[in-house]
Amino acid sequence: MQDVQSRPDSRGIDIQHVGVKNVHLPLKIAQKGGGYQSVLGNVSLSVDLPMQFKGTHMSRFIEVLYGWSGEPLSNTLIAEVLKDTCAALAASRAQIVIRFKYFVNKQAPVSRKRSVLDYNCEFIGELDGGKHIFTLGVEVPVTSCCPCSKEISDYGAHNQRTMVRARVRFSSAGFLWIEDLIQLLEATGSCEIYPLLKREDEKYVTEKAYENPKFVEDILRDVVLALRAEPRVRWFSVECESFESIHNHSAFANHTETKAKETKKKGEPTCPS
Repeated sequence: MQDVQSRPDSRGIDIQHVGVKNVHLPLKIAQKGGGYQSVLGNVSLSVDLPMQFKGTHMSRFIEVLYGWSGEPLSNTLIAEVLKDTCAALAASRAQIVIRFKYFVNKQAPVSRKRSVLDYNCEFIGELDGGKHIFTLGVEVPVTSCCPCSKEISDYGAHNQRTMVRARVRFSSAGFLWIEDLIQLLEATGSCEIYPLLKREDEKYVTEKAYENPKFVEDILRDVVLALRAEPRVRWFSVECESFESIHNHSAFANHTETKAKETKKKGEPTCPS
């Protein structure tokens, strides 16, 4: 049968990313407390395509992904997937984005009732000429209480739900568990969000947010300071978006920063395996 994808192309355009997206796979994610959490992953996998080739071989992406789908995800595993992808597609660069819901047990602040809260997470792996870059991303909802509303009102202050989105890359000091990064980000809001609240809990979170008012800019700056102080992070990108309760629009702030360069020591971990 004819291999149409391998035919030459004369338009002289290198394609930076070509591949498959919205591939759903059952995956395992290592938990900080031990064991693995089974998740449904939404995967995108791509490679570069040199200008001389008409197309890529889409079926090979699926073959690579399904060959690794039963293994627990880690930085090391993702690097191997990317190497296999480059070999299968005769490519020099590859990228994988894995998005999934991760569940964390939470305890209500007063009643101590337990429930689980879901967080949108992502693993991003990039391989370019043998150099592998791994990025962990999470989205964490928090409550924010408007300082201006509290200051100018005789009573009350409007609250909103703010989404804190962070992507981080690890340093030689080690890796951050998903749970660690979630906890770091939750501490920056006016109050944490809980899926299950009894009346005494609702009183607590309402009053805590009122006593800790923050603009979206305040939350962002507190996240930046927390990530600067975290030795396991060498690079980060953060966006805070407040879904305004008295407007039909959102307020947002973002910041990206690379910390001082370091020399990685041999044998030090970069991600749970």
